[in-house]
Amino acid sequence: MSPDEFILIDVTAVRVLARYVLELTFDTGETRVIDVEGWLTGPMFEPLVADYAMFTAVRVDPDAGTIVWPNGADLSPSGLYAASKPAIPA
Repeated sequence: MSPDEFILIDVTAVRVLARYVLELTFDTGETRVIDVEGWLTGPMFEPLVADYAMFTAVRVDPDAGTIVWPNGADLSPSGLYAASKPAIPA
């Protein structure tokens, strides 16, 4: 899949593995891992960088189909899928 392809996919579970590294489960049944540190730029994400406890409060919003933080910040589920790697390499 090329990075410019848009896919409809939802995140169904999230777990913080390490500093800014998330394990995501998608509605395809796949579990993938992504380091989102480089994605946390701009006014909505500054509080997550400044307060790691807020970052770890990430959860799945089932209506939006993606991950969200208490301050309303979220990330595109298709972008997360495209940039993530399988949790267990093939």
